[in-house]
Amino acid sequence: MESVVVTSFVTLVAPFAQAGHWVEFAVSPTTDDQEAPDIYGNIVVWHEFVSEYGDYDIYVADVNEAVEPVILVIGDANDQMNPAIYEYIIVWQDYVVWEDSADWDIWAVDITDQADPEMFPVSDIAYNDEQEPAIHGNTVVWQDGEPGDFDIYAADITDPYNPTEFLIAAYDANQQAPAIYRTTAVWQDDGILGDDDIFAADIWLRNRPQEFPVSFIKHDQRNPAIWANIVVWQDNFSGQWDIYGADISEPGNPVEFPVATNAASQMNPDIDGNIVVWQDDRNGNWDIFGYNLTTRREFQITDNPAEQTHPAISGNIVVWQDNRSGNWNIYAVVLDGPEVAQCPSKITGDTNGDCKIDFLDFAIMASEWLKCNLEPKEACPP
Repeated sequence: MESVVVTSFVTLVAPFAQAGHWVEFAVSPTTDDQEAPDIYGNIVVWHEFVSEYGDYDIYVADVNEAVEPVILVIGDANDQMNPAIYEYIIVWQDYVVWEDSADWDIWAVDITDQADPEMFPVSDIAYNDEQEPAIHGNTVVWQDGEPGDFDIYAADITDPYNPTEFLIAAYDANQQAPAIYRTTAVWQDDGILGDDDIFAADIWLRNRPQEFPVSFIKHDQRNPAIWANIVVWQDNFSGQWDIYGADISEPGNPVEFPVATNAASQMNPDIDGNIVVWQDDRNGNWDIFGYNLTTRREFQITDNPAEQTHPAISGNIVVWQDNRSGNWNIYAVVLDGPEVAQCPSKITGDTNGDCKIDFLDFAIMASEWLKCNLEPKEACPP
């Protein structure tokens, strides 16, 4: 997938959003609670409390299969929770009891061959908790340690039989809730100002991650997600949770911008391509909303009076957990239409990156008229 480069956010167009025309559907309905979904392509994963056994297991389903969507269940006598997926690799935190040790470890499974999935440990250090994994490519990241002293670790799983762990961030207080895109990891960090901030690191040099702040202001910034050069998170700078983002194309100069700042609360964002999704309670209950970074337009995805929370997006498919049946089930929708419009190629003269040329582009160009950044300055015309 190509990187998204947002050159300017001069005007954000976000008219009142109403729910779209899309058809929502339960992926694999049950009377057991299904939570914490993630998706890649048409494969969705979640953890499910199996009442028959009294613990959480990982479920894997194909949203294109209406009759028998579930293709794999990962479970034993203990809990498996918080899955994440990239291509055919699924990772999760697994409560492992072994002799006198009981703690959370990170495990993975390769479902390339669905008839014979290969399961392997990513990080299984005894007496140590590893939680909240995320994955992109051959790199898994997670929070490691205990409350009050979480750190961010990662592992290269190119060789699944010999994962290579490395440290990303280990400071006082907590570094947690990591996400990753290619060689950029992001997380929330409360070790600097005493509140949660968003930090990132380029981990291409795994023995020397290059760390930099993404959002480093008062109040809390939490739950980051990343796609290409765009990081999004929830932010309570204005007194309630809003969704903000930043273009980190220049790590030393992140460019922040608002995504959703309604007077109600917006939480738990996710991003794929030019679409951001989140949960939003502006209508008196949690609904799923979206925002198109190209057209700068907000849109509502669900309007059921029950609660829809914790969305995840891959391409044009959005999944979330939904209690419209009285318990949590995983629902999905396939988006189409102008709400998810993309820009297949940049237009010369489109200075603000919205895939059209209008007076805003002229205003930006006029504001920079006759500026010269040549070095040395003597090269600039008088």
